[in-house]
Amino acid sequence: MKLKESLYKSFNKITNGYATVSPEELCCYAYDATGQTFMPDIVVFPSSTSEVSQILEIASKEKIPVIPRGSGSGMTGGSLAVQGGIVMAMSRMNRIIEIDCDNLTAKVEPGVITGEFHKAVEKYKLFYPPDPASSSFCTIGGNLGECAGGPKAVKYGVTRDYVLGLEAVLSSGQIINTGVKTAKGVAGYDLTRLIVGSEGTLAVITQATLKLLPLPESVKTMAALFPTIDHAAKAVSAIIKESVVPRCLEFLDKSSIDCVRSQFGFDVPYNINAILIIEVDGTNQVVAQDAQKIREFCISKGAVKVIIAADSKEATTLWSARKALSAALFKIAPNKINEDIVVPISLIPEMVKRIEQIKDRTQLTIVSFGHAGDGNIHCNIMYNKQDEKQLTLAESAMDELFAHTLELGGTITGEHGVGITKMKYLPKEVKESEMEIMRGIKRVFDPHNILNPGKIFII
Repeated sequence: MKLKESLYKSFNKITNGYATVSPEELCCYAYDATGQTFMPDIVVFPSSTSEVSQILEIASKEKIPVIPRGSGSGMTGGSLAVQGGIVMAMSRMNRIIEIDCDNLTAKVEPGVITGEFHKAVEKYKLFYPPDPASSSFCTIGGNLGECAGGPKAVKYGVTRDYVLGLEAVLSSGQIINTGVKTAKGVAGYDLTRLIVGSEGTLAVITQATLKLLPLPESVKTMAALFPTIDHAAKAVSAIIKESVVPRCLEFLDKSSIDCVRSQFGFDVPYNINAILIIEVDGTNQVVAQDAQKIREFCISKGAVKVIIAADSKEATTLWSARKALSAALFKIAPNKINEDIVVPISLIPEMVKRIEQIKDRTQLTIVSFGHAGDGNIHCNIMYNKQDEKQLTLAESAMDELFAHTLELGGTITGEHGVGITKMKYLPKEVKESEMEIMRGIKRVFDPHNILNPGKIFII
């Protein structure tokens, strides 16, 4: 679409000059981590709920698509302007409004960087568990839109478990407030949990009231090295069933290890084909006991060696290897399909076997790592899209991966969302009767279908 000059002037006035139609600047907001590109017609940078409301009121009247955007780090195209329109970049709404130490809550705007929020609450010896791998640059708003998880989800849950209430703006420009400030609240339908994870298709979040926890007294990080991927996969399900519940239980296969071998801070022998990064927290005494228990348990399940980080510096080194993985994968191939399947924990060994079968059939490198403690495996299919045969094999590998996942009672996405990349697979998991309910909810919130259109499903 071609944006009217009068509309540009209106948006520019509302935002006090923070709107742009410069092609060079639009390019910066035309892509995300999928590598796909869709040019918006304008990018606006609101600084308040009132500005968001005024922009949406005009967009609703003019039937212009509006796409809320955080840092653009999403993996499924959720922040892409697939139909053009307005990209609403929330980077100026980046205030931590309040940290309430007495009630263990915080009030924040959507543009707050997640990692910066972690640091801010930790100064008060408080703890916000959701910790996606991109926490150093992703935003709370993006986390809310996708219901992000992270390594600590195995013990503490995901983003929606820490959202008490929201301030949000509907497509009409109407400002709504959902949820409560208290630990409990069941007055009416839970609109808060409905909006969290809706990928910006129902409302634009402008403030969130988040639940905090006391910062654990002690944390211990360890790495268990296994000779085979099967040993590690079986250890994951067994640890959860028979041992303590760690706060993190991450899984890396051989291809992952090879990508970041030099970043672990210790020598990884070449006969090691899988590593579990495990973390426990709690009181000093409990953590020491749990770490020793898990160490003994891993060795009994076939671990060649278990390395326990001596201090926070060594622990940071271990995690830096894990967090460096996504970028390091491009050493293998120029393109990747990054999927975040989830299966029941007890079926991780079976899912790992099936991934190995897909690798054998396609002869593509498939790198698996992720949050094995809750069955969430990040499966990266590496290929060269300039090679037509590899592209076809990669797409068939994705089809097969999702088919196996659903057959085992899993889900096609644990934390990345549907966006545009998984739209065609959603009906394989969600029945048409349930899809129609979702479409009905969308119509109630957004009758003109201007909020992030073309995502999740087609209206």
